[in-house]
Amino acid sequence: MAQVLEFKLPDLGEGLTEAEIVRWLVAVGDVVAVDQPVVEVETAKAMVEVPCPYGGVVTARYGEEGTELPVGAPLITVAVGSPDSAAPAGEPAAEAEGSGNVLVGYGTQAPARRRRRVRAQLTVANGTAPAAPAPAPAPVPEPVAPKAPARSGPVPVISPLVRKLARDNGVDLHTLRGTGPDGLILRADVEAALRVEATAPAPAPTPTAHPEGTRIPLKGVRGAVAEKLSRSRREIPDATCWVDADATELLRARAAMNAAGAPKISLVALLARICAAALARFPELNAYVDTEAHEVVQLPGVHLGFAAQTERGLVVPVVRDADKRDTESLTAEFARLTEAARAGRLTPGELTGGTFTLNNYGVFGVDGSTPIINHPEAAMLGVGRIVPKPWVHEGELAVRQVVQLSLTFDHRVCDGGTAGGFLRYVADCVEQPAVLLRTV
Repeated sequence: MAQVLEFKLPDLGEGLTEAEIVRWLVAVGDVVAVDQPVVEVETAKAMVEVPCPYGGVVTARYGEEGTELPVGAPLITVAVGSPDSAAPAGEPAAEAEGSGNVLVGYGTQAPARRRRRVRAQLTVANGTAPAAPAPAPAPVPEPVAPKAPARSGPVPVISPLVRKLARDNGVDLHTLRGTGPDGLILRADVEAALRVEATAPAPAPTPTAHPEGTRIPLKGVRGAVAEKLSRSRREIPDATCWVDADATELLRARAAMNAAGAPKISLVALLARICAAALARFPELNAYVDTEAHEVVQLPGVHLGFAAQTERGLVVPVVRDADKRDTESLTAEFARLTEAARAGRLTPGELTGGTFTLNNYGVFGVDGSTPIINHPEAAMLGVGRIVPKPWVHEGELAVRQVVQLSLTFDHRVCDGGTAGGFLRYVADCVEQPAVLLRTV
């Protein structure tokens, strides 16, 4: 006899308490295997495919695409142990007790390969006619979140960027007919709807209307950023010091390295090497404050976070063991994490555990900033744009490539002398890269 098991949204780790359903990967009536991904969700940190630990027939789904669910809320129910829950040909049979895995790719096992969606088939009795299927439990109706509008069914949209474009412009995806495969709604379909809306005559204004402005929910990445920055301001007594540095020789050194025919070296990788060397000399800044124990904890390794702006908002990927990597390895890892950030593929593990942050806000065309520390870290190095400026070089006025460096630090872990020493060492390495060779 079939046993109906309820699969709830698991704890995704890293303090995440909720997730938004982006795309269902199964439908009611589908046969799923153990650890097969059943839904794609978006957390405050990454896009994640959630696998079901049970194998059987999906009898109900909870929540439409776009619905936000808390951890522990039901996702699906699965009928396990009925004839209809037999594994597809060539697949191992599912076990009723489930796999015990919480989330594929988060410390329990390697990701399960994507399995083909298979509808439950009727069994054949005596080789003549299909026998009556075992009665399946009545599916539990799919609840609708209080804030979500009523929907008639799943929307055929895969890309979260398309969904965001529609949401930001007030386009109801249920009213669109997708031009992609199997009716998939593409970006072009949303843009076409916006062009039609733009050419439609505007309704006559209501004299008594008093618009309050646009309300943007603080959720997902934006909500996580808001909470973390607010906590940093509440808990960390920060201070900032800054200095201008002549980066001409650093740029020449990079050009010479890239002209040698080896893999290209990025500027941020050189800055990361400088940060790691500076933290080795000033370990007070590679630390955090344990407020409960009233202790400053200095950390043994450098896990370097760097600010990356994406369409989902600001994220801070972390380069593990930055102090043990050479410049080529740093360049490759920065490139990999940046691409994953833009594609929304970063895992929670790649977004947490940083010990120090490098913030290159010069890419936005600005010279300086006083950034908020990435809690619970103790410091952040800011790098402005590098621009030609008048500079006294070897006793004469010359045009040099100048950059402003700033250090925002937790005043509980050190005083201005330590912070100033760190920043001065960084500036010396920028101005004379040979200084770095004495520390590696």
